[in-house]
Amino acid sequence: MAPVCVLVGPPGAGKSTVGQALATLLGVPFADTDALIEATAGKPIPDIFVEDGEPAFRALERVAVADALAGFEGVLALGGGAIMDDGTRTALAAHRVVYLSVELGDAVKRVGLGAGRPMLSVNPRATLKYLMDQRRPLYESVATHTVATDGRTPQEIAELLAAPLRS
Repeated sequence: MAPVCVLVGPPGAGKSTVGQALATLLGVPFADTDALIEATAGKPIPDIFVEDGEPAFRALERVAVADALAGFEGVLALGGGAIMDDGTRTALAAHRVVYLSVELGDAVKRVGLGAGRPMLSVNPRATLKYLMDQRRPLYESVATHTVATDGRTPQEIAELLAAPLRS
């Protein structure tokens, strides 16, 4: 049992939106590890960051990702920072991983000014650029496929991904 594919990328790449559309096209379930973490913690991610700290969030994230990689059959979207964990990157080697890349301008338009995104609460544009620059090599290292999302609708991206995943 394993995900049909795992979507990775920075905030604003469209992992959740594309993932839902792709799952619908493929007739499989969709899961987002951020939603799984919120369900486990019983509170929104911003509250976890404020009340418990980023290390507590990352610990929950490691478990959510590992559990989903081992037991979820569908399209799985990982939070933007999940690939920072060495164990997660190692575990992803056994899966079909799609890196949804996005340039800064499109990402900023999509995420707004970081509402509900703890990592983007201070100087969102500069922080997003820093995170994207820092994480891009890691996304590329785990990806079996890369798709540029700039200028494409979520449905167009999902359709592009669906064909090879059906075979």
